[in-house]
Parts: sequence; C-alpha cells; structure tokens
Amino acid sequence: MHSQAPQTELSRRERQIMNIVHRLGRVTAAEVLEEIADPPSYSAVRAMLRILEEKGQLQHEQDGPRYVYTAVTSVERAGRSALSDVVSTFFAGSAEEAVATLLDMNERKLSAEELDRLAHLINRAREEGR
Repeated sequence: MHSQAPQTELSRRERQIMNIVHRLGRVTAAEVLEEIADPPSYSAVRAMLRILEEKGQLQHEQDGPRYVYTAVTSVERAGRSALSDVVSTFFAGSAEEAVATLLDMNERKLSAEELDRLAHLINRAREEGR
C-alpha cells in the first residue's frame, strides 16, 4: 500500500460511519447520528468523526457552527482497498479464489450479459499480462 493512502483499519462503527458518508456524500455529526443503527451518544459520533479524519478517511469544512464531513477517497477507491484487504486476508492474495467464492455464493444465476462482461474483463486482464 502507498504511504499516502489513508489508514484502512477501521472499527465496525467507523465502517458504519464511512458507509453513511459514502452514501450521503456530505454529513454532519447530527446526520450520522440519525442514520446509524443503535446510535451511540452525539459526543461519541463527533469523536469518531474526528478519529476518522485523523486516520485520513474524512475531511471537514466549517458551515457556520457545524462541521460538514466528506470522504477523502471515492467509494470505488475505498472499495478497492477494502477488497484488496479481504483478498489478502481470506484468500491468500488469490483473485481466482476470491472470484470463485463470489460466483459460488451468488444466490441468483448470472445473466448471459453479466457472464459476457466477466469474460471480457478476464480477456482484457490476459492481454495486459495481469
């Protein structure tokens, strides 16, 4: 991982908050409190937002008396980082094993279009030597 990348080790509650931030785009502590399941206190939410900012996950701007938080990285980049951690941790770095597991656990049958898109991605990876 690059030294400039945000720290990805997040607690369950921090991941919940980041999911809310990615879904809403811009949030205040009060909005997080409204959205979070089994919410902690308002001061605990503010503390977690500050910690997420220290970890490089969030940034804030002042809007009058409120802080408005946004994610530092896009949902796609955060997803790639999280997926990379999962593949490394649970599949010994094997993309093949991870994809096989995803295909096995898919509850619905993939459409012909989805299978074609996957085949295209595999062919492109082969051509690019990945």
